[in-house]
Amino acid sequence: MATVEVTEHTFEETVTGEGITLLDFWAEWCPPCKAFGPIFEKASEAHPDITFGKIDTEAEQMLAMQFEIRSIPTIMAVRDGIVVYAQPGALPAKALESLISQVRELDMDEVKAKVKAATEPEAPAAPAAPAAPAAPSAPEKATAPASDEAGAVEPAAAGSPAAEKPAAKKAPAKKTAAKKAPAPRKAPAKKAAAKKTTAKKTPGAKKAPAAKAAPTDAATEE
Repeated sequence: MATVEVTEHTFEETVTGEGITLLDFWAEWCPPCKAFGPIFEKASEAHPDITFGKIDTEAEQMLAMQFEIRSIPTIMAVRDGIVVYAQPGALPAKALESLISQVRELDMDEVKAKVKAATEPEAPAAPAAPAAPAAPSAPEKATAPASDEAGAVEPAAAGSPAAEKPAAKKAPAKKTAAKKAPAPRKAPAKKAAAKKTTAKKTPGAKKAPAAKAAPTDAATEE
């Protein structure tokens, strides 16, 4: 099957419906597009059950904008109305054949299920909104144990006594003051000095023998 020109008016009837459609977004001024053209054309002849469409981005700018085509050529694969592949860049013949094989092997039931799940996330989100009140109840349960476990708060308060511990460390400063107490030991030194002075006075008392001169007076009397 030869390639077909796809326009804005024929796009829906080309890509919607059962089967595989390969689209080549191209332009006349694009050398890579012209190089890829014969490869795309040859693949269309090898796979007559697939629709090979070419979209001129210069003539169909609305389609190019709709699919945000910023680089050409861009190859897009559509199966059963669902875009399953879209990448810019010309493909070699073997790479194009590999792409066609992968698109054929897709499990479309699984693909449609994923598309449906992706397009319907908001519907389950609405019922989830009533479940929001349950979230406040959970914090309330959490706060109740917190109030009962006052001891759990104490560890945080224990941090303040820990700050007071440095004040208790000032007690060693008193011990240093107690070490100064040995200074009064100098008093015994003074007592020793006093003893020495009294000891010096006692030798002075030995002068008493001078009184023995009295007998000499008695001798004269005789």
